[in-house]
Amino acid sequence: MRFGLVPVAEAIGALAAHSVRAGTTMVKKGTLVTPEIAMQLKQAGVERLIAARFEPGDVSEDEAAWRLAQSLAGENVVAEAPFTGRSNLHAKASGMLLIDVDTINGFNAVDEAMTVATLPAYKPVIVGEMVGTVKIIPYAIPEILLQNGLVAIGREALRIAPYARCSVGLVSTVLPGLKPSVIDKTVAVLARRLKPANARIVRDCRVSHDAAVLAQELSDLAEGDTQLIIVFGASAIADRRDVIPSAIEMAGGRVEHFGMPVDPGNLLLVGSIAGKPVIGAPGCARSPKENGFDWILHRLLADIPVTRADIMSLGVGGLLMEIVSRPQPREGGESEAEE
Repeated sequence: MRFGLVPVAEAIGALAAHSVRAGTTMVKKGTLVTPEIAMQLKQAGVERLIAARFEPGDVSEDEAAWRLAQSLAGENVVAEAPFTGRSNLHAKASGMLLIDVDTINGFNAVDEAMTVATLPAYKPVIVGEMVGTVKIIPYAIPEILLQNGLVAIGREALRIAPYARCSVGLVSTVLPGLKPSVIDKTVAVLARRLKPANARIVRDCRVSHDAAVLAQELSDLAEGDTQLIIVFGASAIADRRDVIPSAIEMAGGRVEHFGMPVDPGNLLLVGSIAGKPVIGAPGCARSPKENGFDWILHRLLADIPVTRADIMSLGVGGLLMEIVSRPQPREGGESEAEE
């Protein structure tokens, strides 16, 4: 593509690279300069114009953006019709956004003329939400450059894992010092967290903070129709030998991982019983504010396996907004009391 300042007469058949206003004449950016437009500009005193002219083998910005967006769109992702060199990608289902990060980075390194931006990987999204956008910077790019971009993509790099688990069993352990109102609020907060995933609490149990008693309740839930089990302890998990992990093992399950490099959310536990995932929720999950619990909860609701390696890779970006109602805020000092 040729680009530069040319006499108005030589701009005929090219695109106006910038908007031009002269008297009552207005030529918008990207307008094809016709003989009539050139005459109007001349009459308005415009002698030169910055124009862009396609050359053989060039692909227009819209076509290039469209072809790249279609190549990027995987399962449950749809590419939107292009405009001004941009094609947006939208979710066709609610779920978790999965991204081949290396592919996106590799594509963006091909040439400055082609770009793709996305939401963060593993972000929960809803139907219709924009998850990415392809933007071609100039008005056109050579076909060979477009082919290089398509090769760099190679496969569908964006897809949505739809929510698959919709029935949640909740167990709250109780101790004399824990007010029932705290548990009631916890249940309400969790219900709101589950709503975007079209999931709901199908069983809400409250048992004493005792490993044997909790183990029996967990066994019952694992044998039922719940697809995900969440445990809120009256006291935070302090060790793998504490009440909640001990109860999981007593119920025939296993603790996959305890602890995570996300704050708030450090004291989260992930396990399983009879093939059903179990989350030992950290105390911060009683708050509606984002914390590490959200990150793991939505992955499991979308039936995405969560491994120790997955959890321990969350440290960069894992320092989230403080929740002042926590018993021990990270800055020390007093916290706001739970009602």
